[in-house]
Amino acid sequence: MGVRQDMKRVRARGGWADRVVPELVTDDAGAVRRVTVPPLVEPPTEGSTADIPFRNAAEAPDAVVLRRKEGERWVPVTAAGFAAEVSAVARGLVAAGLPPGGRVALMSRTRYEWAVLDFAIWAAGGQSVPVYPTASADQLAWQLADSGATQLIVETAEHAEVAERAVAELPQRPRRWRLDEDALAQLVELGRDTPESEITERRAALTPDTVATLTYTSGTTGRPKGCALTHANLHAETANLTELLIPVFEEVTGQRPTTLIFLPLAHILGRTIQIACLAGRVVIGHCPSVKPDELRPQLASFQPTFVVGVPYLFEKIHETGRATAERLGRGASFERADRIAVDWARAELNAYHGTGPGPGLGLRAAKALYDLLVYRRIRAALGGRLRYAISGGSPLDERLSLFFFGCGVLVYEGYGLTETTSAATLNPPLAPRFGTVGQPVPGTSVRIDDDGEVRIAGGIVFGSYWANDSATQQALNDGWFHTGDLGRLDADGYLTITGRKKDLLITSGGKNVSPSVLEDRLRGRPLVGQCMVVGDGRPYVAALITLEPEAREHWLAVRKRPRDTPIAELREDPELLADLQRSVDYANEAVSRAESIRRFTVVEGEFTEENGLLTPSLKIRRTAVAAAYAEQIEALYAERRRGNPAG
Repeated sequence: MGVRQDMKRVRARGGWADRVVPELVTDDAGAVRRVTVPPLVEPPTEGSTADIPFRNAAEAPDAVVLRRKEGERWVPVTAAGFAAEVSAVARGLVAAGLPPGGRVALMSRTRYEWAVLDFAIWAAGGQSVPVYPTASADQLAWQLADSGATQLIVETAEHAEVAERAVAELPQRPRRWRLDEDALAQLVELGRDTPESEITERRAALTPDTVATLTYTSGTTGRPKGCALTHANLHAETANLTELLIPVFEEVTGQRPTTLIFLPLAHILGRTIQIACLAGRVVIGHCPSVKPDELRPQLASFQPTFVVGVPYLFEKIHETGRATAERLGRGASFERADRIAVDWARAELNAYHGTGPGPGLGLRAAKALYDLLVYRRIRAALGGRLRYAISGGSPLDERLSLFFFGCGVLVYEGYGLTETTSAATLNPPLAPRFGTVGQPVPGTSVRIDDDGEVRIAGGIVFGSYWANDSATQQALNDGWFHTGDLGRLDADGYLTITGRKKDLLITSGGKNVSPSVLEDRLRGRPLVGQCMVVGDGRPYVAALITLEPEAREHWLAVRKRPRDTPIAELREDPELLADLQRSVDYANEAVSRAESIRRFTVVEGEFTEENGLLTPSLKIRRTAVAAAYAEQIEALYAERRRGNPAG
């Protein structure tokens, strides 16, 4: 049965879906300025996130809630087994000196032990402080000092070295543990004499208003700020997401959903998905890498029914499919398959929404052919059983969403921030609208201010930045969280993000330009690794472009050129420039002539977290990039050399 038929069948049954009805407020001109979706789950009056493992163990002790990777095998972990491990580690943390309300920093890649420790810290009455595994010593030192964490758990010897440098200047050094030196076993042994009643009492003392975690922002400008998220915040996010999505996923697939978590658990999105899945007893596994070559084997062995990713993942899978086809001499066939998938998806969605007749006979036949040749390989790259995906972190190119829908994978795009406990909006499971980030998560309100800024209110919104009253007042001065993002609401309350207030460029001609619209479309195109649009105070808009290393190597191999051809030579290559110009033209289709990219240049190197040009959540540090490539930016506005759009 097709996806459209599946959704129509589930929608026809009504029930819970009838409760997800947005309430709209319009202005005098009839434009929607505010939208609220009522909660599917009422706010809790007692208890905390710490109770989830123990509730599962009491209600369904033999239910498998996780699968843990041991060698090449995925070993099932029952609800009772997980709760027992959480309790044992929690007793160890107490024995190590963790007081109620104390903070434990956790610096690790995504792995099973992360889940155990997160819930153990809560069960011990503590607060977790997640740290990105790629954090520098300076970044770690800041989070330890700012949060006052008294214990630090790292994963590897490399992390331990970073930690040693980080704590060197601290007045009080936190007690440290290392996961690859059996930290959990050490904690379990340490806590053997701590009675279980101590953990029961500490859990009972937690309330929905208790701070659960200090989660730090990515820090695109200045020091990261610690968001104090409560157990009520986590409940508002995870309980409503679970109630919104799981019934549809189960009904359509006819099986209990499973997912592989590979996003960094230091990022709030991966973290809330983990909590939601454990609360809903959705079986989860963990993978420590989002790099496609490392992730694909794990997807193939775990075979999830849905995943939560970032646009980078979907861009890479699409580009890998293209590169594989070109290596086999079938590049033109992939291009046609890409076009067929997008055309079919548009027609299918139009039919579902009642705005068109659906795919014609010729389009259906072409899709069936390319399903055998191309689309099934795309599904295989995602594990083979995947039907749904959620994308967040940054905008996903609408054309890419349509392509994956044509391949049989429906990608729901959402939007949120650390301050909103991850997703504030999400495309409804029975009414997706590609090109938007959906409607508010149940229990949430979104409004658009006169200057276009997106404001958010509801149970998911944090209460304060840790020890930073001035920043808190600025962000929450009227009860609505000021996101700093620009957006618009359509007639049905779907939100589209159009840019970031602080990133707006104003050309010398007075034109306001949102660079993210162009960057998001450009980044998903062949050959493009990263890019940054410039033009503030300049006569026109231009762009810096890096070449994606694997795509560059493939491009050279197909043309039988040396793989070590230098960038200095490639930036003058007419064929490569023509290929990039087509990508720039695609990006420019989304904006007016005055906002379009007039010139671009290919620059050496990459924008990475390691060189300080990207945040851990893969956002561009614009000031750092502008400083690193100041000469190249100036050259873009020098006298234009005839016949070379790249200047």
